[in-house]
Amino acid sequence: MRHSTGTKDGAPDRPVAAGRDRDRDEAFIRAVYDKHGIVLLRVATGLLRGDTHRAQDLVQEAVLRAWRHADILDPEAEGIRPWLVTVLRNLVIDSLRARQARPPETVDTVLDEMPGPEHVERYLTGKVVREALGDLSLQHRELLLHIQYLDLSVAQTAHALGIPSGTVKSRTHLALKALRQALLKRGYTP
Repeated sequence: MRHSTGTKDGAPDRPVAAGRDRDRDEAFIRAVYDKHGIVLLRVATGLLRGDTHRAQDLVQEAVLRAWRHADILDPEAEGIRPWLVTVLRNLVIDSLRARQARPPETVDTVLDEMPGPEHVERYLTGKVVREALGDLSLQHRELLLHIQYLDLSVAQTAHALGIPSGTVKSRTHLALKALRQALLKRGYTP
C-alpha cells in the first residue's frame, strides 16, 4: 500500500511503502553518502568557512533532495556529483541569506580561541586565512575550494560549476589576487 506525504516546505515527498521500497531508499541514500558524502562535506565546509556542523546539516538536506528524485537519479552515475554540488551550493547561499536576515547568534568564543601550545602557530595561520577568505565573495571562495582544496583541474571545476574553463581561469586569478590583498590587510605576507 503506497501513500504520499508532504514535506514542511510543501514539496511532495517520495511515496512510502513497506519492505522493499524502504530497503531501496536506504540503499540509495547509503550509496550517495558512500560515493559523494566526503566531497560534499568538504565543499560545504569550505563554503561555510569551516562550520562543520552547518555543513553536515546542509549535506544531509542535499542528500534528502536527491532521495526525492531517486527514481531519476543514479548515485553511481558521474552526472550526479555536479547536481549534488549545485544543490549544496544553493543551500549554502540560502542559509547565508537567512542568517543575514536574522540577528546574529551569540557564541562563547573564548573557548574557541584557546588552542593547545603545540598548535598555536598553525591555529593562528588558519585563523588568518579563514578571516581573509571571509572577505572574498562566495563565488571566489567556491573556486578556490575546488582548485586549491579539492585539487580539481580547471576542466573539472568548470564541469562541476557549469561555467567555461576560461571563466574558471580568470576568476581563479582574481580570487587569488583578492585573497593576497585580504592577507596583506591582516599583516600576513604569503
